Amino acid sequence: MPSKVSCLYLLTVVCWASALWYLSISRPNTTYVGHMSVPVRKAAKPPKNITFTNIHTRSLNPHAFEFVINEPKKCESAAPFLVILISTTHKEFDARQAIRETWGDESTFGDIHILTIFLLGRNTDPVLNQMVEQESQIFHDIVVENFIDSYHNLTLKTMMGMRWVSTFCPKAQYVMKTDSDIFVNMDNLIYKLLKPTTKPRRRYFTGYVINGGPIRDMRSKWYMSRDLYPDSKYPLFCSGTGYVFSTDVAELIFQTSLHTRLLHLEDVYVGLCLRKLGIHPYQNSGFNHWKMAYSLCRYRRVITVHQISPEEMHRIWNDMSSKKHLRC
Repeated sequence: MPSKVSCLYLLTVVCWASALWYLSISRPNTTYVGHMSVPVRKAAKPPKNITFTNIHTRSLNPHAFEFVINEPKKCESAAPFLVILISTTHKEFDARQAIRETWGDESTFGDIHILTIFLLGRNTDPVLNQMVEQESQIFHDIVVENFIDSYHNLTLKTMMGMRWVSTFCPKAQYVMKTDSDIFVNMDNLIYKLLKPTTKPRRRYFTGYVINGGPIRDMRSKWYMSRDLYPDSKYPLFCSGTGYVFSTDVAELIFQTSLHTRLLHLEDVYVGLCLRKLGIHPYQNSGFNHWKMAYSLCRYRRVITVHQISPEEMHRIWNDMSSKKHLRC
């Protein structure tokens, strides 16, 4: 007979498919366009001396959000070598499941403890929130705070991940932050970059380092207004598609963010916090932040590849796993 977990998983897949079909034919798409998050709970009445102008320009970010789905005991039994924080959205169940079954499988490396956590906010559709809650009850790898889940709130999602690690898993050695459309070559990440047999690093941050400035074209996905960021150059920052850091940096970034004005470009914002902390991100060309056509030898040389569908993820993982004996 099938196990209880298998039945629950099949039920979740069917429920997800039914819910997404229902949403696609019966509900209009909802887009959140604000730069700052609106908490789900009722907002407190603002003090009388606050005006629209100083709300818009105030620099503090208290991150006053609550965990509505949490896994606070994930690190109690043993401290992980690596925590992987994956930014995802409610409708990306297929991507999450593909990661669980491929490079995010926590059992792949045996005695090297890997922990995978998916990060979300709250959706404006209660049906999707309910589906994620059911998924969480099966897999216990989802963390949600009660800010609105949107592109402009990706920074809040990453700060939630920093908060979670520093609060519930501070004894982990390393953390990776990545996205749900990224393929990660775990062998290269663990054995060539992090090297479990070596002494853990401190104040360490690496990825694909970008040296650029704000885009002022309002048609761009990465548009940044002069009002939000008046300078002509960004600090050095790592592409948000994937970066790795020592766990001590998680708390340093989160605490620094509480006193740093929010920007909606998550990777740029992390770079701002690193500059305040005096931490220099190290360049690593293995972090590839664009789409790359698959070939076994090419993918063996990298750590991350962007824009990978769930189907591609399974195909790449299976091919690389079955051909480890082949030389390039």
